[in-house]
Amino acid sequence: MIKRFIRRVFGLPTNTTVRVRREKHGLARDALHPAAAKVCAVLRDGGFSAYVVGGAVRDLLLGIEPKDFDVATDARPEQVKPLFRRALIIGRRFRLVHVMMGAETVEVSTFRAADPETAEKDEHGRVLRDNVFGTQEEDARRRDFTINALYFDPATEEVVDFHGGLADLKKRTLRMIGDPQTRYREDPVRMLRAVRLAGKLGLTIDAATREPIRALAPLIERVPPARVFDEMLKLLLSGHASACLRQLRDVGLQKGLLPLLDVILEQPLGERFVTLALAQTDERVLAERPVSPAFLFAALLWHEVLAAWKSRQARGERAVPALENAMDEVLDTQCAKLAITRKLTATMREVWAMQPRFEMRSGQRAYRLVEASRFRMAYDFLALRAASGEVPAELEAWWRAFQSADAEARKAMLLPDTGPRKRRRRRRRKRPTGTAEPA
Repeated sequence: MIKRFIRRVFGLPTNTTVRVRREKHGLARDALHPAAAKVCAVLRDGGFSAYVVGGAVRDLLLGIEPKDFDVATDARPEQVKPLFRRALIIGRRFRLVHVMMGAETVEVSTFRAADPETAEKDEHGRVLRDNVFGTQEEDARRRDFTINALYFDPATEEVVDFHGGLADLKKRTLRMIGDPQTRYREDPVRMLRAVRLAGKLGLTIDAATREPIRALAPLIERVPPARVFDEMLKLLLSGHASACLRQLRDVGLQKGLLPLLDVILEQPLGERFVTLALAQTDERVLAERPVSPAFLFAALLWHEVLAAWKSRQARGERAVPALENAMDEVLDTQCAKLAITRKLTATMREVWAMQPRFEMRSGQRAYRLVEASRFRMAYDFLALRAASGEVPAELEAWWRAFQSADAEARKAMLLPDTGPRKRRRRRRRKRPTGTAEPA
């Protein structure tokens, strides 16, 4: 008892396992996906322990259907793989096993240790390498938040809780395991994850967990852009993007992540546009309809492109080259912070470049625009601009009618061509062979 007290005072592991029976938490094994339950059963039959862990347990306890189920075990990857007909060991820094059962893939990880003394870190405290196998208690201690360190045992229907995660879930509180400042320095992406989970699950970030974020926000710039992009994509496609971005502002994290978010409060028109884009995205995600990340990022960055485009035109650049240069300028800045893939930026460019073409409603240009491969996405973007008051509603209504009209109706809808006509080039006559050029 005295040893336990000393360990608690000095923040040392307590070696106390709290196993909570089903009567207390209400989670039954029937709530698990059959593939996850089967993986746990096979591992147990092989003489190992196996638990459904992390986000799946958290979501089930909150009444949310998990997107995937992860399993944690004391078996090493080379011991897990032979137990299953279709299994693959993946990963270099830390090996995992992907077990395929039908159309489902269950990720199986071996308990990992968390030793801050032996972990390799950079000069700012960010952990570069600490992947060693350990015990279940060590595995729980290296997880980020208490609500993510819950282990469900399908055999006994007990939840193993080392850090009070069940109590925090009941209080709707997001609390860091260990010293928040140290944990954020170990992995700055945890700050973004705190915002995403709080916004998505409607949780209140614990005061001690929240307090260091504003001061440590610059550490995110030292994280590889690809990791920041992945976390931002999860945040924006969480179905609660609006709430997450409000949280970003509240904790002081929006600076530098997306240029538009730095100035959004100073651009009322831009704020309305982005708010509508996020609301539509949330609606589609929650309705389980497809969402295009390219469309969403195009919306978030559009007013940066628009401002750069207008600025260049004011300096005398022609409209089309000015827009091309504005897109380059914004994407160069953004891709240095977020590793947006070329596939996404190519689609974003197409959507942006088509916006001026919606002003051209005469001759063959209207027909060519409707037939363009990205027309539908570009039109949805135009509709968003009209809804925010950026362009006349009449322009969106015309294109909505034109795309669904028959050939005769389309012809009648075309406006007179008032643009400057292109001068036809005179064909130069070929001089007969052998004819001397006039002096």
